[in-house]
Amino acid sequence: MSQYFKIGKLVAVHGLGGELVLQHSLGKKTSLKGLECIFIEEQKDNFIPYFIETTKIKSDTETLLKFEKTDSRESAKRFSSREVWLEAEDFKKYAGQSAPISLLGYHVIDGETDLGEIIEIIEQPHQVLCAIMYKGKEALIPLHEDTLNKVDKKHRKVFVDLPEGLLEIYL
Repeated sequence: MSQYFKIGKLVAVHGLGGELVLQHSLGKKTSLKGLECIFIEEQKDNFIPYFIETTKIKSDTETLLKFEKTDSRESAKRFSSREVWLEAEDFKKYAGQSAPISLLGYHVIDGETDLGEIIEIIEQPHQVLCAIMYKGKEALIPLHEDTLNKVDKKHRKVFVDLPEGLLEIYL
């Protein structure tokens, strides 16, 4: 089974020809040129591919997409407010190296303990939160200057020093 990474959301229809605005957190301006398809999660863990006809850069964090067989504003509306996912291989190709979203799939290490794999990145003004599954529950790990020790890109690990009792609140 393929691994998927959430990169953003289709936030609006653009124009009359069926284009959609993808608001992404890839960390760099991109047209997603060469990308064959994106995925939308129709049901839990059920990702449906939508094939891309055209793409165009709108801004640093927005790209215009047009899907095959989506030729009108009305046919594009059904995709509005839907989250967009990429397969792992495509994600690695399009995500910026220094973007927080590039930490998806890394393991969070506190001291000697592997807390789990980062499944979601939540960017906030003063910190980044990493969602992990910790002992069967979702836990949010803050990444900022007080907690982040280092990032090991080669071994895909994020080393942190978490405050005493932080993880216990999730159990």
